Order: sequence, then structure tokens, then C-alpha cells
Amino acid sequence: MRREATLLAVGDIMVHMPQLPAYYNSSTKSYNFSPWFAQVKPILKQGDWVIGNLEAPIAGKDLKYSGFPRFNAPNELAAAVADAGIQLVSTANNHSMDRAFPGVERTLSNVRKAGLIPIGTSSSLKDHDRTVIEERNGIRMGFLAYTYGTNGIPVPQDKAFAVNLIDLNTIKSDIERLRYDDVDVVTVSLHFGVEYQRLPNETQTKLAEELVKSGADIILGSHPHVVQPYDEINISASESYDGTPRRGIVIYSLGNFISNQTENWKDVGLIFGVHLVKTVHADGTSETTWDKVTTKPTWVHIFKKNNLRYYTIVPLEAALAKRNVPNLTSGDYSKMKTLLTGINKHLLQLKKQ
Repeated sequence: MRREATLLAVGDIMVHMPQLPAYYNSSTKSYNFSPWFAQVKPILKQGDWVIGNLEAPIAGKDLKYSGFPRFNAPNELAAAVADAGIQLVSTANNHSMDRAFPGVERTLSNVRKAGLIPIGTSSSLKDHDRTVIEERNGIRMGFLAYTYGTNGIPVPQDKAFAVNLIDLNTIKSDIERLRYDDVDVVTVSLHFGVEYQRLPNETQTKLAEELVKSGADIILGSHPHVVQPYDEINISASESYDGTPRRGIVIYSLGNFISNQTENWKDVGLIFGVHLVKTVHADGTSETTWDKVTTKPTWVHIFKKNNLRYYTIVPLEAALAKRNVPNLTSGDYSKMKTLLTGINKHLLQLKKQ
């Protein structure tokens, strides 16, 4: 028996202050961010699992909305993300503690109310001990998420459970626990690397290799705010945790999915797809592998009108083919073609080594 399902992953979901005014309705006193995602929603809806990096607390108006350096986005962001087709969000990143522990608690509450599944932060020790396992088409995928740090904002000692920090032994133990729960695939989100560097560093590549050795199958990177290439990691039986050869896939950085950052590749992101196949044998045993990846680069188009800024996440290939995205000029399409060619070439950088 053969079962198939596809994971789609997107990068940083950020809200800088210039992104707010155009989406506020003064009569209802509420925001609507759904227009940001309108062009990519049909693509995201095709995924069986869809995950993104929520790089901003959603902690309530009373804690004041703000952008860089300490973020806090309106509650409506969670609803817009869920409406777009995203199902799971990594909440472990360097901005997790931007509104301290109350911000962690409120963010978790708000994303859950929107129907999203958070990974990487916790409101209690019991919450921390939960496992995130989502089954699609008979394939059980376990999710984990970690960050290198929290921008120097301390995680309270009595609430060390609040944010998952990158620690190799801890991650190995967490992977082992998922494997004990009979997952078919382990996906690990890692907030790591150096901001604005377009290639992974040795710390990233070594950690990814160690995690595949230890049982991770898919590694999703974020933090640099630019797309870094993807690579296949092959592990010999002698190095593998279970004595069998392993084959993992890592995208070192998915880039910015939505933000106010522009130029130098900061407005380019990626919808990264991994197609999985589970083969169930007559004796009841099974194996699950990935057989192909897909890369759909995106670009954040910013349209200015009446001193307001309007944002659209544009799927580059589809938009160039159809040329039906509102407010795009011939100059925009020319720029998009250059961006698409450049990012597609860049994604394969590690394949040349």
C-alpha cells in the first residue's frame, strides 16, 4: 500500500509598524490582514501540512503594538494566517520573549483560538511536555521547534519551559520521544544562522547533519530573513541512530514570507514543499521517505497610496505566467523575472559543492 502527502513550509511572518495602518477599519476598530495572503492562499491550501515561522508575539493591544526591535502584532494576524491555509506555527524565535512571559502565554492562547497549532513555546510545564503529532493520509508527522536565543531577554529561571532553546542533547531526546510515539516523519524547525547572510555557516550545517543522524527527516530553517539554499543530507548506517542509512532534507532559511523589509533579497521568501511517500508492506511494516521537493519563490510587493502601504505576497512563477495581480506595473514584472531567476539559481548553490 502506498500513501502520499505533502508538507509546505513558509518563512518569517513579521509585522512592522508600517504594515498596520492600511489594514485598520476605524468603524469596527479591527484589522484585516487577509489581503496579504490572497495570492498565495490557493497554493497553501494544496498542502497536507502547512507550517510557518510566526516571528512576533500576538499579545494584545494593552501591551501595545510595536515593530522592531520588540514586536507585538494585533490578534487578527492569527486569524489571517489560519485563513491563508497555514496550520502550524513555530513560535520559537529570537522575538519569543519580546513581551516577556505574559506575551508567550497570550500568543499561545491567541494562535490556538485561531485554530493554529503552536510549536516551540509553552505556557506551563504540562504544555511543554505535549507532543505535536499530526497525521495526514495515514502519515504521522512529529514537529519540533527551537531557537538560538531570545535577543538577550532572559527566560525566567522558574519558566525555563517557555521557549525551546537549541541544545543538541535536548533535541536528540525530543526526537527519540517522537520516534517512540511511532511517527513516520520528524520535522524540526530551527531558528538559527546569521541575519542577511545568504549561505549557511558551519554551525548550521553541522547541526543539521547531527539531527538527521539522530532521526530528523526534514529541517526547516529561519532567522536570516533571506533565503538560504536547501540540501540533501545522506547518513551512513554506521552513523545513524538506528543503524540504517538515512536521507534528510534541510532548507537552511526560508526567508521572509511577509515583512516590511525590502531590497537585498529581504523581500523574497519561499514556499518549500516536501512530498512524502509511505509504503506499507503485507507484514505490517512500513517505511516513509521523501521523493521530491518543490520550491515556489515569493516576493512582497508594496503598493503606496494616500500615504498608506499595501502588501501582497506574490508567488513569482504563477504571477509572471498569469500577470493578473492588482497594482503591479511592467517594471514590477521585470523585477520579478530577475528575482525569480536569481533565487532559483541561488537555491541550488549547495548542490554544486
